[in-house]
Amino acid sequence: MTRNDDAPRQLPLDLAHGSAHSRDDLIVTSSNERAVALVEAWPDWPSPITVLAGPAGSGKTHLAAIWAEATGAAAAPAGAIEPSFLALAETRPILIEDADRPGLDEKGLFHLINAVRGADSHLLLTARRFPLGWGVELPDLRSRLQASATVEIDEPDDMLLAGVLVKLFADRQVSVEPHVVQFITRRIERSLSTVQRVVEELDRAALERKSRITRPLAAEVVARFETGRN
Repeated sequence: MTRNDDAPRQLPLDLAHGSAHSRDDLIVTSSNERAVALVEAWPDWPSPITVLAGPAGSGKTHLAAIWAEATGAAAAPAGAIEPSFLALAETRPILIEDADRPGLDEKGLFHLINAVRGADSHLLLTARRFPLGWGVELPDLRSRLQASATVEIDEPDDMLLAGVLVKLFADRQVSVEPHVVQFITRRIERSLSTVQRVVEELDRAALERKSRITRPLAAEVVARFETGRN
């Protein structure tokens, strides 16, 4: 639905349009189809421990949220894996995001992996890199991680970026011409988080100016991202 641009407008309130992380919101292209297939194949996984690796903004959090919703998984913090999570692993899968960030609780993760294996359950870890690049110091943990299944989610391709742009605009009841979507797709950083920020900024700018989202407006907003002002 296209907004009525003749209607009076106030300056936009800072209302949150939360990130949609349901399966219905997921757009599947060649950049993420392998990761999507793995998530949807659960519980028929090749290993109880699975690592989903990919660059920032590639959609790992979205896929992890879909998996957690479908499986009832408990989310554990990578930096402090308390004994309570070992008990949880006996009854439900476990999710750990950003496992490759500094401060990983290596001993806690080692014991959690053992608990998951012992309970015939599953652990999904997300990271920017595969385990060999995490700098793990505990030899026993390195061995456990090397035995895990790994799947890579690639940098978003043009089709995925364009699809997400269109959906995010539609969620805001904004109609944007295809050539404007294509222009934005070619110019922005290849990151789903950047797509969301660009949509938010364009929607705000259009409301403030009481205008449609045109290519000149898109060029102005995208330029601010390119120069680091957003």
